[in-house]
Amino acid sequence: MPRRALDNPLVPAVLGLLLEQPAHPYQMLSDLRKRSDNHAAATTRGTLYNTVAALTEAGWIAEQGQQRSGNRPERTVYALTEAGHAELVRRLDAEIRNPEREFSRFLGAVSHLGALGPDGAVDALTERTRRLADRTQADERRLAEALAQDVPRLFVIEAEYAIALARAELAWIDAVVADIRSGALAWPDAGPASPTE
Repeated sequence: MPRRALDNPLVPAVLGLLLEQPAHPYQMLSDLRKRSDNHAAATTRGTLYNTVAALTEAGWIAEQGQQRSGNRPERTVYALTEAGHAELVRRLDAEIRNPEREFSRFLGAVSHLGALGPDGAVDALTERTRRLADRTQADERRLAEALAQDVPRLFVIEAEYAIALARAELAWIDAVVADIRSGALAWPDAGPASPTE
């Protein structure tokens, strides 16, 4: 098995799901999509099944039995092994301790904000603020509902983190828009540089 199969970002997510309870791949896929927009976009059935196969081969998860629901075919249920638990703890510890720079598409776009011109930048950033605020409010409602249903806070701590990041981004965008409007963030002369002779 190629080592890169175990470097897939789905590995800790699957191990984490199985830490909560044994599950079959279809349930894992459903849970991953419900819990994270990132996983919803990136997780295909084939990718998940390949990840499950790699985790099984590594000895980090093991078949626990079969499960049937109604007329559906039997599904293989997997459980976390001691080795898988140890690997999950190792990976989580390293990820939490070591802040790495993560390059988002937004960061890449902001690095070329000047191309939009002041008015275009204000318009785009204002639209992003509106959409991000709407999404953040929906996330806050879902988090409040989960906590009201006595879901332990530790089980939704990642939602708190995502909301905190969104709030920080909203504050930063508001400050940048204010700086553009006041002229504190100046735009250089537009137009290509002249070739020197």
